[in-house]
Amino acid sequence: MTEDSLRPCTEANGNPDELIALAEMRMPFGKYQGRLLIDLPEHYVVWFAGKGFPEGKLGRMLQSVYEIKVNGLEYLFESLRQGK
Repeated sequence: MTEDSLRPCTEANGNPDELIALAEMRMPFGKYQGRLLIDLPEHYVVWFAGKGFPEGKLGRMLQSVYEIKVNGLEYLFESLRQGK
């Protein structure tokens, strides 16, 4: 194991701006309107996964949140939350 392999990942798809945008995006509609996507309850994101994500950027972001939550990777957003 190298020193580089011990560093936390800070990039989404090779672009740190995408991770920051995901951390700042709010749900634009529904029961959780106004809540940060990363703070949506897991059961709600899982429901979207079963029902189908919306088209476009919001759908891609919700799918990313789903992958992060089901894989226990919420810690990726801790430093971004501390900066607020």
